Amino acid sequence: MPQHDRPHPRRRVRGSRTALAALAGALLLGACSAPGAPGAAASAAPAAAAASPLPTAATTPGGTLLVADFGADTVTFVDPERGAVGSVQVGQAPYGLAVGADGRAWVATAEGVAVVDTKTRTRTALIPYRTTGTGPVTGGEYRGGGMGIALSPDGAHAYVGVNVPGTTGVLEVVDTAGSAVTAVVPVGRRPFDVDVSRDGSQVYVTGHDSFDVTVVPVGPAGPAGPAPRRIEVAPYGTEGGLGSWLKPHYAVVRPADGMLLLPFEGERLAVVDPRTGRTTVEEMTADTHQHGAAVTADGRLLVVGTGAVEPGKGKGPSLTVRSPDGSERVYPLDGPHEDVAVSRDGRTAYVTGGYTRDGYWNGITVVDLDSGSSRRLAAGSRPLGIAVLE
Repeated sequence: MPQHDRPHPRRRVRGSRTALAALAGALLLGACSAPGAPGAAASAAPAAAAASPLPTAATTPGGTLLVADFGADTVTFVDPERGAVGSVQVGQAPYGLAVGADGRAWVATAEGVAVVDTKTRTRTALIPYRTTGTGPVTGGEYRGGGMGIALSPDGAHAYVGVNVPGTTGVLEVVDTAGSAVTAVVPVGRRPFDVDVSRDGSQVYVTGHDSFDVTVVPVGPAGPAGPAPRRIEVAPYGTEGGLGSWLKPHYAVVRPADGMLLLPFEGERLAVVDPRTGRTTVEEMTADTHQHGAAVTADGRLLVVGTGAVEPGKGKGPSLTVRSPDGSERVYPLDGPHEDVAVSRDGRTAYVTGGYTRDGYWNGITVVDLDSGSSRRLAAGSRPLGIAVLE
């Protein structure tokens, strides 16, 4: 049987979660697909047209989207009305990206952290990782190199989670003025996401394959103070290990109180206090395998649902809009998606079709957060990370 036709492990029949330990041996690296699974199914949207270069003396307008082309070696600039308008070569298989107030984008690729001037659409640097053992430069969900990335509030540091295949990952700290790695901190396995506290004093690294968040204290010069702390985040438990589907993917920092919010399976929202390590669980309603997350300025949580892992045991792809009071609206999406960003006015969500597993498509779904109406844009090659430019 071809690898991509294997039946997918599923988390549960509601009310009776079964262990997935038997799959751990088969899924040696564990996660959301078997290692080495084929990359893409047929695209459900047309490929983006060849992007034109930025005209001389022009600048990229505010509101433009920037996506990381995980299926290529570029980032693509996307007009939210017309689609792709330009691209910049950054390095193989870019995953996450973060954009500073100065207009520079920091892109986590398999080769290093690329620095892109978004105003002129040029790459200004490619900063190699200090970590060894990331393996050959390649693509796919299990490739070594940068994954989640975030900037400090003052823009002085970029924090990138680096996957080291087969073992625990690291957080590399980049001095943005000197464009160099200044510190390396051990974290969990496959650091899908990196977030920063509101005051910039802590970095939170979500370890997908280790069921945890690593809290890294930082100061003006980088890591400082107490040693990093590991907080286990496993509302279904850790039974099944690397073969489990029930692992954390992305987190957000809640604006109201600094709590970490990690959604699971459209059923459970883990609310983590990074100071105490205490986790409480709230109910969610989408009943779908969840990946990307974002939060609006007024505290609404947006969560991307990728669809049922196993047919008949869960609902299809969706975007959950969860209000601070816990009420939810679940908007269906056409096909799998991965990550999400929000417009500056908080009225529109942009959901990338890249998806870390098979079944991705080359575009973005634009969702009106009031009505749930949506439309598709062709954009990039397997777009994952996304940001809205100021």
